[in-house]
Amino acid sequence: MKDNQQTEIVLITGASSGIGQATARLLAQKGYKVYGTSRNAMNGHSEPFEFLVMDVKNVQSIQLAVDQLLEKEGRIDILINNAGVGITGPVEETPLDAMRDTFETNFYGPLAVIQAVLPAMRQQQNGLIINVTSIAGAMGLPFRAAYSATKSALDIISEGLRMEIAQQGIQLCTLAPGDVATNIAASRYHAPLVKGSPYEMSYGATLHQMNEGVNAGVAPAVIAQKIVDIIQQKAPKVHYYAGAFMERLSLVLKRFLPDKMFEQLLKNHYKL
Repeated sequence: MKDNQQTEIVLITGASSGIGQATARLLAQKGYKVYGTSRNAMNGHSEPFEFLVMDVKNVQSIQLAVDQLLEKEGRIDILINNAGVGITGPVEETPLDAMRDTFETNFYGPLAVIQAVLPAMRQQQNGLIINVTSIAGAMGLPFRAAYSATKSALDIISEGLRMEIAQQGIQLCTLAPGDVATNIAASRYHAPLVKGSPYEMSYGATLHQMNEGVNAGVAPAVIAQKIVDIIQQKAPKVHYYAGAFMERLSLVLKRFLPDKMFEQLLKNHYKL
């Protein structure tokens, strides 16, 4: 990005808590002009960055927020697509509407924000887009398969989009965290534990393990620092990863182990 970071304008979605909040704070402390989004107005806040109201599932809301930012600043140098939601449950027992809603936030939402900011970045002949995905998107996880699918889809479309916009002077990369100690476990959609369901025992045990993993995850500040490091790269890679050692090791094992062997490791981990 530009050498004079004092002038760089950052738009980060989902900045009212978790990774987004930590990243917005850190970037503001480092001299970037940061605009964070939230679905609800954040009146009377004491954050070192400005808030814009944006619902990533609503195209009109997205365009209004982007227009407000551009009217005030005249440019958007960096977009961090961070807003996301979780979902757990057996595929058979998870309502399709719940899965569609998760795709709206985790996949179509980031794309809608990208579509809104690309004309300004193209006019600038400069820009950086960071799509926050997940290590879970690199593999199908039991009882988290729908979530894995949303993040995998964002990873794949990012690869193609990166090549489409490269000649316009716009860079794009993804950052896939592992478990992060945020409130996502409490706020995500949980398919109910159905008494007598063939998944009752396995889903219940796996859900407990998932929640423990989030509670023991890395601090949001760790991911925020990784994002700052990416921004300061002159030529960002396609994909970045951040998480505990075993989470990052799983990516290597997934790549080199036979499919059935890796699947068995996952089943052992989740006690299936």
